[in-house]
Amino acid sequence: MKYYFITIPIRPTFIAIRFYQICQQVAWRIMGILLSNSTLYSKGLGMMQSKHNDNSLSEVHQSIDTTGNKRTGWRRLLSFLGPAYLISVGYMDPGNWATDLQGGSQFGYSLIWVLLMSNLMALLLQGLSARLGIVMGRDLAQANREAYPKKVNYILYGLAEIAIAACDLAEVLGMAIGIQLLTGLSLTWGVSITVLDTFLLLYLQKLGMRRMEIFILGLVLVVSVSFLIEIILVKPVLAEVMSGFVPHLPNDVALYIAIGIIGATVMPHNLYLHSALVQTRKIERTDAGIKEAIKFNFIDSAIALNIAFFVNAAILIVAATAFFKTGNSHVAAIKEAHQLLAPLLGSAIAPKIFAIALIAAGQSSTITGTLAGQIVMEGYLQLRINPWARRLLTRLLAIVPALIVILIYGEEKVDDLLIFSQVILSLQLGFAIIPLIHFVSDKKKMGKFAINTFTKIAAWLIAAILVVLNLKMLLNEAAGLFAAEALLPKIIVVGFGGFFIGLLVYIVLLPLITRRRAAASVQIHPEQHLLNNLVAPQFKKIAVALEFSNGDEKLIAYSIGQGGKQAQYFLIHVVESVSASLFGTDSYDLETIKDQERLNFYVQQMKEQGLDAEGLLGYRYRSTEIVRLVKNISADMLVMGAHRHTGLKDMVYGETVETVRHELNVPILIVNI
Repeated sequence: MKYYFITIPIRPTFIAIRFYQICQQVAWRIMGILLSNSTLYSKGLGMMQSKHNDNSLSEVHQSIDTTGNKRTGWRRLLSFLGPAYLISVGYMDPGNWATDLQGGSQFGYSLIWVLLMSNLMALLLQGLSARLGIVMGRDLAQANREAYPKKVNYILYGLAEIAIAACDLAEVLGMAIGIQLLTGLSLTWGVSITVLDTFLLLYLQKLGMRRMEIFILGLVLVVSVSFLIEIILVKPVLAEVMSGFVPHLPNDVALYIAIGIIGATVMPHNLYLHSALVQTRKIERTDAGIKEAIKFNFIDSAIALNIAFFVNAAILIVAATAFFKTGNSHVAAIKEAHQLLAPLLGSAIAPKIFAIALIAAGQSSTITGTLAGQIVMEGYLQLRINPWARRLLTRLLAIVPALIVILIYGEEKVDDLLIFSQVILSLQLGFAIIPLIHFVSDKKKMGKFAINTFTKIAAWLIAAILVVLNLKMLLNEAAGLFAAEALLPKIIVVGFGGFFIGLLVYIVLLPLITRRRAAASVQIHPEQHLLNNLVAPQFKKIAVALEFSNGDEKLIAYSIGQGGKQAQYFLIHVVESVSASLFGTDSYDLETIKDQERLNFYVQQMKEQGLDAEGLLGYRYRSTEIVRLVKNISADMLVMGAHRHTGLKDMVYGETVETVRHELNVPILIVNI
């Protein structure tokens, strides 16, 4: 048996060694800063790395224990309350204000029933999202990754990120407008100031999930109390308000605004977020425990979404009473509504409360938007980025277009940009709802907790209504392009429209087809055949991935057990020092030198025992280098070690094994060491 140990020519110089030492100190200081808020990182991978722990929001996963709570009734309910309040802020963010103001100022109280209907739709969909997370222990992004092909998931991930950036854009603009209305600062400064809330989010994450929920609840209460005061100031007639709960549409314009209200109410990122947030509660994984969690989370959703309904209805009622009844039905912009509140109501406090509520709504929504971004990135790509970097990236994607529009077109175009963000959100909605309904309807995955026929019909009906209404709104927005003579915009719109409709049909049909194939494979077994080809394989080239630990001897012994003295053995080790990461084969630091010496020592001992051995040193990243070296030598088997511990080592070594086994098509022997 022959073993090959590959060595790399090294050019030692004092300057290179000193430069490495300086780089190592600087690099680790920088990495210490970058990674100080992250619990998931591996040496040499920087801010982003493959995420081995597949728990949704892993840093707070099951961080709130409900299993040890012996209290009953409302006290036990309190341990489950919280996730839905983070969800509810998406239903009262600045993007909703424009449609509510427009509906109230133009049609009085007549569209309140639309808010109620959209709230009931949201309650059902958020309930399905919570059910998915509780029963399957997966968030919507993870479930999509496991159900759809990789290329489709990349598209769904991109759409989800665009939706989150669009939502954040609305929140940036809302907060900037609120700051301007309260302080008089220009929108340019207001938009720039919103980047500072990045630090607020990081601080809240350090405090823990429960305190973050309390903070968000505090902001929700600020918005709710603010509009309660506004309603008291405008003094609406209760009988007139109640008439708005009778379904009717005065004209086609009212229909368009109703579509906008519904489209702005149900947010796609909230479906991803809710399925992850419910997993912050540790529950008993029994039928009774799961059933209890579903019940309490539904109560949580009902309370939180009713608060959101109150806020949206309050905005509409204030607009109807202050503007519609006074003949100011033209009011549709947030700034214009703020300016008219004081003279119409005769109160200087009304516009200030309005601005404070707007800032609170934007701030609360932006925090949950960042969490949703983390969920879709980890769920679809299995990548984790540091919270501050994730927050800064999302915020910049919102700030840059906002600043460009303000600087080029002026502040009067801000409301158009706000509406545009809602159109983008509408485009993504169907791609979140349809997979969700598929997953919670699957009895094979959900078991006895799969939704019943009535709920299924209601869910598909809501999905159809939302998709059709949002498509109609998008077509209305694109109508201006088709009226123009230019051909290129029409081709682009038709091309993108056809692509998205085709993708929508695909995600509707694929789970149905897959489910039928799976059922067929369970019912029909392949024909039995005789085992006539039980010839043990002979391995000629065996690669052994060494860690230079106490387990090396065990790994080499197991490899010899597979090949005997007839095989060639390639001992592989990867140098992961900073110098190796920077210079690769030209690395000449102390770690590289010592690794080469140990490799040569192993080779020499194996040769003395009559084994054919060589050594191979790799550089930079363990998993990619192991794959490359195994392919270069055309090895027909790989022996690797596995660790049975938790924490950072489990993540690093587990990541290596998972990556390598997916990249190689040769047999891999995993040895517990």
